[in-house]
Amino acid sequence: MALLDWIVIGIFFLALVGIIVWVFRQKQKSSGDYFLAGRDATWIAIGASIFASNIGSEHLIGLAGAGASSGMAMAHWEIQGWMILILGWVFVPFYSRSMVYTMPEFLEKRYNPQSRTILSLISLVSYVLTKVAVTVYAGGIVFKEVFGIDTLWGIDFFWISAIGLVLVTALYTVIGGMKSVLYTSVLQTPILLLGSIIILVLGLRAVGGWDEVLRITSAVEVNDYGDSMVNLIRSNRDADFPWLGVLIGSSIIGFWYWCTDQFIVQRVLSGKNEKEARRGTIFGAYLKLTPVFLFLIPGMIAFAMAQKGVVINGEVFSLTSADAAFPTLVAKLLPAGVKGLVVCGILAALMSSLASLFNSSSMLFTIDFYKKFKPDATERTLLKVGRIATVVVVLLGILWIPVMRNIGKVLYAYLQDVQSVLSPGIAAAFLLGIVSARPTPKGGMWGIITGFVIGIVRLGAKVLYSSLAKADGYADVDVWAAEMGVNNPFYTVFYDVNWLFFSGGMLVVSILVIIIVSRFTKSASAEQIQGLTYRSINPLQKAQSRASWNKWDVIHTVIILAITVAFYIYFW
Repeated sequence: MALLDWIVIGIFFLALVGIIVWVFRQKQKSSGDYFLAGRDATWIAIGASIFASNIGSEHLIGLAGAGASSGMAMAHWEIQGWMILILGWVFVPFYSRSMVYTMPEFLEKRYNPQSRTILSLISLVSYVLTKVAVTVYAGGIVFKEVFGIDTLWGIDFFWISAIGLVLVTALYTVIGGMKSVLYTSVLQTPILLLGSIIILVLGLRAVGGWDEVLRITSAVEVNDYGDSMVNLIRSNRDADFPWLGVLIGSSIIGFWYWCTDQFIVQRVLSGKNEKEARRGTIFGAYLKLTPVFLFLIPGMIAFAMAQKGVVINGEVFSLTSADAAFPTLVAKLLPAGVKGLVVCGILAALMSSLASLFNSSSMLFTIDFYKKFKPDATERTLLKVGRIATVVVVLLGILWIPVMRNIGKVLYAYLQDVQSVLSPGIAAAFLLGIVSARPTPKGGMWGIITGFVIGIVRLGAKVLYSSLAKADGYADVDVWAAEMGVNNPFYTVFYDVNWLFFSGGMLVVSILVIIIVSRFTKSASAEQIQGLTYRSINPLQKAQSRASWNKWDVIHTVIILAITVAFYIYFW
């Protein structure tokens, strides 16, 4: 890192501090101000926050790593970002009418208090054990690679950078709440986009252009059925990414993440009205088209450079691991000043993602647990509890990092695998609950419980069989199972079935449980679900929703869908 790089980073932090001070000077008198920015956000702030919150270490390290290891296979999960449009067009009206703070609170209105508690618990556990810890873990790896420092003051630089990142982010999240998240995102998003575009352009120049990347990666076969790294749609016999399983699995994860997860939906709930919220999702969908080009394709470029043996500054370009692709490009390709700018972009992504996680987690605890048991708590108390909850989430995330250091080679695949078993039950409950008034409170509740239990059993089976194989000296579980004669139904269903098809099966089971239990249990009253299902919307509510959009919203929606279709056609 040159002096100019440090100057650029210093300017970035000064701008960040300026925004935080400005937010802090605006009095936050209620929990609504702290958690949802007073419900006064515009479409630009909402869209930028959706994008900046989504882009974290799983993209900077994981998605680029996926591009370097398996090519276009993981692009499905990114291109499914068009489902943000479903959030804007289908779910925003229901969420806006309900005036809820959290997704678990919405489930309580639609189903029952038990559903709220269950979803809050699932969300908090998943945030701490996956999103927070993985983001912090990968952040430490990024800065260790970029700065090229192994130890500082006798301490592993990984820990210094990881914990420093957490403390700085937690500080401005605790101080400013949702407004800090929203308005720092407006600063961070263009920096992240600009820095990643620079990496893409310089990478293509170094390797010899896009045609050269295609030539090298298309020559690398990824299975025995003729598919290469460039193919997005792969044989249904592919062990990892069968095309039918990918379309099913990525759609379920995408629907859950973009339409029902507190982490994302909280940005939309902060909108000043339905019009701003919907346009925020459309703007966010435009931005979400970019990660494949800004992170996954640079991963493929890094792979192509290593395969070709490109010489950079007298050194042959090489990768220590697939997940090192993006930070290695930053360290090797960029000149002084530009490197500092891209490091600011990386900081922006990590900090924005962490800040959103901290704010969402503290909000879930404060609103769905503390306020539920202390309904008479003052707004001042709720603000205090929210800040304390943020600190607790930070500490739990740090404590989990040593465990996360044992994660596999590709973080992005790991995260999608975990989310594939957490999402089906929740997705089923939200989808059926809004589409129809027939799902009963107990039907929705048991659908969520069933999905969660099956998912935990699946994760437990993976840990169990992986541990047994490792104990017997086998690196591959399938080889161990074949030689040990492990062929029981439990192993076949909960370990051997492809993770994407398993996710689809979980969704079907969860839907069936909701339908069957609803046939034998009491329905919610008409007063309870008024305005929360399609048939319960009154004429005034329909008119209000219709007045919130015009032809330009439709045109932009069609453009986003057309770009998505074109992407699938090109990389078929």
